[in-house]
Amino acid sequence: MREGAVELQEARVLLVGVDTGEEKDFDRSMAELKSLTEAAGKCVVGIITQRMENVNKALYIGSGKVGEVREFATECEAQEIIFDNTLSPSQIRNLGRELELPISDRTNLILDIFAMRAKTREAKLQVETAKLQYMLPRLVGLHESLGRQGGASGNLSNKGTGEKKLELDRRKIEHRISELRKELEQIGKSRVTQRKRRSSSRTPQVALVGYTNAGKSTIMNRVVEHYCGSEEKMVLEKDMLFATLETSVRHIEPEDNRPFFLVDTVGFIHKLPHGLIKAFRSTLEEVKYADLLVQVVDFSDESYREQMEVTAETLKELEASDIPQIIVYNKADLCDEGALPRIAGNHIYMAAGKHIGVEELIRMIQDKLYEDLRESCFLIPYEKGNLASYFMENAMVLEQEYRTDGIWLRVNCHSQDRSKYAILICE
Repeated sequence: MREGAVELQEARVLLVGVDTGEEKDFDRSMAELKSLTEAAGKCVVGIITQRMENVNKALYIGSGKVGEVREFATECEAQEIIFDNTLSPSQIRNLGRELELPISDRTNLILDIFAMRAKTREAKLQVETAKLQYMLPRLVGLHESLGRQGGASGNLSNKGTGEKKLELDRRKIEHRISELRKELEQIGKSRVTQRKRRSSSRTPQVALVGYTNAGKSTIMNRVVEHYCGSEEKMVLEKDMLFATLETSVRHIEPEDNRPFFLVDTVGFIHKLPHGLIKAFRSTLEEVKYADLLVQVVDFSDESYREQMEVTAETLKELEASDIPQIIVYNKADLCDEGALPRIAGNHIYMAAGKHIGVEELIRMIQDKLYEDLRESCFLIPYEKGNLASYFMENAMVLEQEYRTDGIWLRVNCHSQDRSKYAILICE
C-alpha cells in the first residue's frame, strides 16, 4: 500500500513501514514517524507500507517490495528513505545497495532531532554519545547511506553530531565515546551536588513527565509566570516534538509557605531509542528522585491512552514507577469536556495554554506533597540538641530562635513526629 507523492522541493523523504501485527496501532506509528520527519525539517513525499508476519532479515521489507520502493522513490524524487523500525547493520547495507539512496531508520531520525535541539554542553555530549553508539556497529552500511561532512580528519567535535565523518575507524569512535563518558561523569557529579543541595533544604521536588509535546513546558511556564513573575525563568515553549532537551528546575514559593521545586523533563516517545535513555540517564534521573510526578497528557490526542502506556514503561525503566502521581489531562478545551478545570481524585482536566486550571493544579500538588505534614512549634532543651538536628534533616524548618531555655522551632513535620515529640510542643 502506498500514498501519493506531494510537490515539495527540499529534503524529500520516502517513509517505509512493515506491519507485522505486533504494533497495537500501526497507522499511528507511521503517522508519528511522519511527524518526526517533519520535526527534523524534512518533507515527506510518500509513504509505503507492507503487511508481513516477520520482517525480512536481509532487507527488512520483502524482496519483491524493494522494486516498488525503488520505483516510487524515483517517481516522487525522494532523496532519502526512512524506515519505521531500527534497521540492522546488514539491512542498512543491503538496502543502500538495492535502492541507491541514503537509508535511515526511526532511531537515527530521533537522534538527529535530539542533535538539532541540544543547546547545553551536557545535552550535546549526551546526544553525541548516543549517536556514536548507534553508528559503531553500522559503519559499513552508513558509509554509503549517510552524507559525509567536512572538517579536519579525525575531528569529533560536537559540531554536526548528526553525521560524523564515516571514515573514522572503530578505534577512534570508541576512544571518543570514552572521552565523552568521562566528561559526562564530571557534569553528572555537578548535577548530584545540585540535587543534594536541593534535598538538604527539605523542599519537596515535583517532576513534570509525559509524552513529548503534551504541554509540560507550557505548564512550567504558567506556574513560573503565576508565582515567579519572571520571563527569564521561563523555558522554551513550542508546539513541536522534543522542543527542549534540557532539564529545568524552578523554585516555586506560593504565599502559603508550602514551596516546592518544579522540574521540567525531556519528553518520552514511542520506541524511544534505548541508547538515548542510557545517554540521558543522568538527566532523566531527576525523575527518579522526585517526591511527586505530574504526568502531563495531551487529552486532545486520540492516542493519549497509548502515550500514557509509553510513559509508564519509560518510568519503569527509570525505576520511578512507584512515585506518587497526579495525572493532568491537558488541552481538554479541545474536547467536549464541559466546564474546566475539572478535578476527579488525582486527575485534573485543564488547558494550560489558556491559563485554565493552573492554580487548581498547584493546590493539588501542594496538598499531595504536604498531606501528611502538620505545622508545629517545638521548644527543644539545649541538652537535646540532637533532636533539633533531627528536625533540621527530617522536617521543613519555617522559623528558628535560640532562646534562654532552648531552641525554638516552627516546622512542617510529619504527624508521626509531632505525636512522638508532643511533650516538646509549645503553641
